[in-house]
Amino acid sequence: MMEFDTISSISTPMGEGAIGIVRLSGTNAIKIADTLYKGKFRLTEVESHTMNYGHIIDPHSHDAIDEVMIAVMKAPKTYTSEDVVEINCHGGIHSLQQVLQLTLKHGARLAEPGEFTKRAFLNGRIDLTQAEGVMDIIHAKTSKASKVALQQINGRLKMKIETLRQYILEILAQVEVNIDYPEYDDVEEATTELLKTNAQYVSREITSLLQTASQGKIMRDGLSTVIVGRPNVGKSSLLNAMIQDNKAIVTDVAGTTRDVLEEFVNIRGVPLRLIDTAGIRETEDIVEKIGVERSHTALKQADLVLYVINQNETLNEDDYRLMDYLKNEEVIVIINKVDLEQRVNIDEIKSILSNAEFVYTSITTDQGIDELEESIASLFFDGSVEMQDATYLSNARHIQLIEQAKESIEDALSSAEEGVPIDLVQIDLIKTWELLGEVIGAQADEGLIDQLFSQFCLGK
Repeated sequence: MMEFDTISSISTPMGEGAIGIVRLSGTNAIKIADTLYKGKFRLTEVESHTMNYGHIIDPHSHDAIDEVMIAVMKAPKTYTSEDVVEINCHGGIHSLQQVLQLTLKHGARLAEPGEFTKRAFLNGRIDLTQAEGVMDIIHAKTSKASKVALQQINGRLKMKIETLRQYILEILAQVEVNIDYPEYDDVEEATTELLKTNAQYVSREITSLLQTASQGKIMRDGLSTVIVGRPNVGKSSLLNAMIQDNKAIVTDVAGTTRDVLEEFVNIRGVPLRLIDTAGIRETEDIVEKIGVERSHTALKQADLVLYVINQNETLNEDDYRLMDYLKNEEVIVIINKVDLEQRVNIDEIKSILSNAEFVYTSITTDQGIDELEESIASLFFDGSVEMQDATYLSNARHIQLIEQAKESIEDALSSAEEGVPIDLVQIDLIKTWELLGEVIGAQADEGLIDQLFSQFCLGK
């Protein structure tokens, strides 16, 4: 375990609540808490992993600050692998701040964002993927996103990466034998065959991991879904129907939505980052024009487009321009207001957007919303997200590194097939091993570690 100073922070959200927690970690965590505590026993004398009732007292004024329950957890079986104390206070802002300030006055330092988790990593209790899983579970929007993050925290990805690295080490060890005994032709031949077999296995496993990346990233970050269409076709009504709330203003006046509105919604366990846009049309209204420009920007960044068309209106130039743009995008066409007379030429739309899915709705009566949700889930997850025993890639950093590792192992395989000297093939194998090591933090530099943990909240 590495030696660090003692840190302290409020580990619960700011605001009023039933309980608020001030957390300390480090060599003097128990000693500092004991200086402030008055209870039946000294905290320095209690058993590890016990809850202790008492009061926090200001040692200078002798005033009682709060009635508390204090959890004492001694190293190494703690979150950080250091001594950890969690002071459970009443959840008022003032009392929490008073307790925190007392810990800082008596020897602790205010923790940096993510520093508790950073210490867990630096002390070897978790690897970098598990640390990132902690952040993912905090930000998870659905139960399935939480499960993906929990798998990562439990070390599923770490074990997968370590297994692949071990396979590569076995190849490298055999290559070293060949280099040490070059006079034996059968050794070189056996080494090349072993290299091919193991490298092919590593390549297949990496490919299998990358195949989960699109689903994993969507579960982590949400499917960026943009609702587009002409003004007054029902876009804001659709947003309200999907989030089951009246967040968007709905009127009969065209151009009511002047800016993009963004909400998260859970569709069959998949988080959608749902974006309602200003109606896309030619306009001279300066404010509306800015909204239309933002709509175009959101459209370019979308994973999925929900294109809403009013069945009761014929197509116009704005529709044709928009459909021309959407030809190569992932689109679900929503023919809305099916309770009204059909005036739009649906066959013409199908001929232009030949790859699009079509759903028919009357949003005012909730008709077609279930079918729309089914269509979205089917389009990206074949109807559902099956967790089973899959190890999901969801982090952009992991995906980038593993894509590079795939290129490197395939370069090694190609070189071996072409008869390149084995010591040169070894270079690509070492590179693959190092890239996989970066995923779990075995090869991570200090700058990367600082950058990753700075994204955490205080107290975690």
